Amino acid sequence: MSMSREPREILHLIEPAESTKAGGSDLTLPVVLNLDETNSHSEVLDVLSLRPFASGQQPWSRSTRLEHVRPEAPLRPESARTLRSAHEKTKSSVLAEGDGWTLLCNRWKNGTAYLEVCAVTDELAEEILDECVRDATEPPKVDETKVPMGFWHHGAHGPSRSERAISADSWSDIRRNYTAPVAEALDTVMGLDREQVSGRLLLLHGPPGTGKTTALRALARAWSEWCQADCVLDPEALFGAPSYLMEVAVGDEYDDDKNRWRLLILEDCDELIRGEAKQSTGQGLSRLLNLTDGMLGQGRDVLVAITTNEDLTRLHPAVVRPGRCLAQIEVGPLTRPEATAWLDADGVEAEVGPDGATLAELVAMRKGEKRPDTQGAPVTDTGFYL
Repeated sequence: MSMSREPREILHLIEPAESTKAGGSDLTLPVVLNLDETNSHSEVLDVLSLRPFASGQQPWSRSTRLEHVRPEAPLRPESARTLRSAHEKTKSSVLAEGDGWTLLCNRWKNGTAYLEVCAVTDELAEEILDECVRDATEPPKVDETKVPMGFWHHGAHGPSRSERAISADSWSDIRRNYTAPVAEALDTVMGLDREQVSGRLLLLHGPPGTGKTTALRALARAWSEWCQADCVLDPEALFGAPSYLMEVAVGDEYDDDKNRWRLLILEDCDELIRGEAKQSTGQGLSRLLNLTDGMLGQGRDVLVAITTNEDLTRLHPAVVRPGRCLAQIEVGPLTRPEATAWLDADGVEAEVGPDGATLAELVAMRKGEKRPDTQGAPVTDTGFYL
């Protein structure tokens, strides 16, 4: 029988701090560094980089995060002396120093990096950081078929956001995927600009496979000049943790993009917004409503797009009340004539039933797949692709 055991501490350092004066008082703090066998090599570098700052030897710190880092960028001054270097599958870390300063550089293979400089003066810290980032990034490659999408999740170390370029069709190219009333409603939404926004909630509801997510990707592309789209992978955690919600909704007050709107995409939030949500999800619904038109919503220009498979009549009345929603759009299947025309345009011969067909069913027929008999089958989620 195997027995679990506590991590074995392999390094425990205690050292006195330098005595420094601040406001007439001595700030002498002992520095305790704890490492054990569960720490990765890069985490060791993270810990060691704190020592000169915590001890008071280098009491000034500057840091920054970079995206689109050039592969050949050194991210450190030529005069830097490398103290430690660690390479992992997707990340490399370097701890370096110079006269009066220490640098931690964490770099990921996706082109992002985090730099932190401690120094004996604030001016020196700023000077070294400026030298590290000079000419280190390149403009992102423009691909009209892709749009930058942020992805949020709450991990072991708190809220985390990563950005990826995702495929997004233009609205004109996919408009035929929607039945006429839906296409007309989406025409209005796609054509909005920042000055025309009224209501902070965009609600897309309807059966799986009707193209709700495809429409949101097209919307992210249509609004890309004035609005950043972010997909929240764990909406239940977002509205369950105030600190997570503040980070996502308000962000860093020094963010260069703070004047841009932000579109938060929350998929399949049925439990959060259905009629009995107040009892089943605690404060989650209240925080969502506060984000869309309460005090929190005034902190930043934030729009929330929610997809759900629920019927509109089953949703909480506070969610769908007049004035809160930018739009409430029921995305349903194409009618039989529309579905037949859709297939004819692609040169596909297939029989469409009297109730029409969803986008997912049409795509399957175009691929030659037999349309399944879904009568009486349970509703399932289609995920972030249609």
